[in-house]
This record gives sequence, C-alpha cells and structure tokens, in this order.
Amino acid sequence: MNKFDISVQTLRRLPDYLNYLHGIAKKEGYISATSIAAALNLNNVQVRKDLAYVSNAGRPRKGYPIEVLIKDLESFLGYHDVDSAVIVGAGHLGKALLHYSGFQAYGLKILAAFDNNEKILSEEKSGSIFHIDRMKEICSELKPKIGIIAVPAQAAQQVCDLLTECGVKAIWNFAPVHIAVSNNILVVNENMAAHLAMLSIHLRRPLEQSADKEINL
Repeated sequence: MNKFDISVQTLRRLPDYLNYLHGIAKKEGYISATSIAAALNLNNVQVRKDLAYVSNAGRPRKGYPIEVLIKDLESFLGYHDVDSAVIVGAGHLGKALLHYSGFQAYGLKILAAFDNNEKILSEEKSGSIFHIDRMKEICSELKPKIGIIAVPAQAAQQVCDLLTECGVKAIWNFAPVHIAVSNNILVVNENMAAHLAMLSIHLRRPLEQSADKEINL
C-alpha cells in the first residue's frame, strides 16, 4: 500500500493507536487489532485495515509484537524525522505553542516566532521571538518547512502569503478563517470553533440521547 494514499480519517486514528500502545508496552508483548479496537471503542475491521497501512508484523492468532508496532507507527507518522516550523503571532497561543516541549516527540521543532507587537517584543527574554520585519531574513537562514499561524482572523491571509514567500510548504492555521494558497501548499486548519460547537451541542442534548462517543473533526 502507498502511504500517500491513506485517508485523512485513518491518519487521525493512528496517533491514538500509538498513544494506547505506549501505555501498555511494558505490560504485554503482543496485541491484536481486535483488542486495540475494543480498548478505543472502534470498529475492529477498521483498525485492522488501518494497521495494514503501517505494519506487516501481525501474525494470525498472535497479533502484533507491541514494540515493533510502535516503531512501525512512529516511522509511518514521521516521528523520527525532524520537521522545522516557525510561528507568526506570539500572543498567548503563539507563546504556548513556541514553548511546548511535547512537539519534539512528534518530530516537530519550532525554530522561532514573529510578531509586530512592541510590548511582546520588549518583554521577550528567550531570544526566540523576532519582529515580523525580520521574517524573510531569518527564514532564509533557518529554512522552516511549516508555518504556524496564530494571529487574528483579519491578518491571517497576509501572514499566510508572507510564509509562502518565505518558502514554507505547509501551513498549520489556528486563525478562525479560510486562507487561500497555491496547490503545492498544504493547509491544516485547527478549527477550535467547530470543536467547541460539537461539545456545546452534546451538552444541550437530552440525557437519554447522549451516548458516550468520541468525535474527531
């Protein structure tokens, strides 16, 4: 199977499998797709198909050796490759992303952040936040692959255009707005408004209609 043919839905499930396996790795040696499906409340046929994209280590009646499956998942998801990124917008969200050390476990290294707010720049102590006027200069040296947008909606398209001019190949967009890019640029929208709407709808349902379920957008 070609890893580039994988569906977005499958790609969203793979990190959940990996997190679960990390949690049981020291307790068990082998695991089946059926057991993973039961633990995560998923369809076992779907889990089996998902894992077939990733690993050929499964054995009939025995399942997958957990440590091997973990390595196969990490390799497939690119966790051992280091992708570099820069953030535009160093407010509360941007700073939280900049200083979140957990990204390194997923192969993401955030190199710098940019802003035009003089108050933010004057309070900067880490040496990782720069004025946006220096963005092209710094990106030409660091050559980031990913641009993270953490600015208000009205500035997002301008920032996106600037990031593509700086050579990024993918955009992770936290601004609540659609942005337009050329066909060779990938945009992933972190739609917090949609996630909040789903939570709100669930909470407003009558109790008898509220089944326990997980929703991935």
